[in-house]
Amino acid sequence: MTSANSPNLIGNIEQWPIAGSFTISRGAKTEAVVVVAEVRRDGLVGRGECVPYPRYGETPEAALAALRAMQEAVADGLDRMALQAAMPPGAARNALDCALLDLEAKRSGRRIWDLLGRRAPEPCVTAYTISLGSPPVMADAASRAAHRPLLKVKLGGDGDGERIRAVRKAAPQSQLIVDANEAWTESNLEKNLAACAAAGVTLVEQPLPAGNDQALARIDRPLMVCADESVHDRTSLEALRDCYDAVNIKLDKTGGLTEALAMADAARALGFDIMVGCMVATSLSMAPAMLLTPQARFVDLDGPLLLASDRDNGLLYEDSLVYPPDAVLWG
Repeated sequence: MTSANSPNLIGNIEQWPIAGSFTISRGAKTEAVVVVAEVRRDGLVGRGECVPYPRYGETPEAALAALRAMQEAVADGLDRMALQAAMPPGAARNALDCALLDLEAKRSGRRIWDLLGRRAPEPCVTAYTISLGSPPVMADAASRAAHRPLLKVKLGGDGDGERIRAVRKAAPQSQLIVDANEAWTESNLEKNLAACAAAGVTLVEQPLPAGNDQALARIDRPLMVCADESVHDRTSLEALRDCYDAVNIKLDKTGGLTEALAMADAARALGFDIMVGCMVATSLSMAPAMLLTPQARFVDLDGPLLLASDRDNGLLYEDSLVYPPDAVLWG
């Protein structure tokens, strides 16, 4: 039975224009569409943000409907541990999980990392994304970002060798990581990996389609390969040990920070390096992921840098250095 002091769950869809456009192998977009969950109780508001991803059959409307379906359970006192079984992993659960964590921190008057017994995040270098395009266009973008220490280069299949050579020439001092977004095939895998290795790339992310990536276990990998679409939560880790050296943990895939932290612990125990990643979104999406950065070898939380503007009280970015969130934003 609910009462006047019961938590109240509200969900909203928001659109945030991107500065220019953001292009990967699956297409381009000019705005980030996010879903925000707010859990209100005793005058306090806990917030969480997610980005429903069509690659996994998600839409903003379906995520919002999934949140609204949880309103009664939240009013009846659902906590984030019970939430893990009450909703499947995915974007909607992420927004609610993070909102409940934010509310928990606000009610206690403590920072969330202290409540969870985790290391406090510190300022760290985030990757900055170079969108997929022609070699000259990508070289121009890389040249303008060449002062940044870590660039994440989106590739897309045919012509990727030329693209990565152009980016390397334009940004000779930056560390490069590559994201193929499942666009390579078994026939061009070794050629593209060799081109990346020749360009001094440190890591290649998800070169082959999820579920068709066993070829990675049969070749000599000349550089680190990281799973993204192939890995979602802890249950998907064990099967990837022969194919990948690292895993990209994104809260929208794990279904929230609660599972993401447990997944990071499990991944490290299995010998994986960790990347903490994001979708293009506001600082409200990035803030919870900052708790994963003490365990991460690579941090890719540049979503707000790709927007025309961020929400109020967003994360502080000094070029590629990102700072932990203030409590007024989250946690």
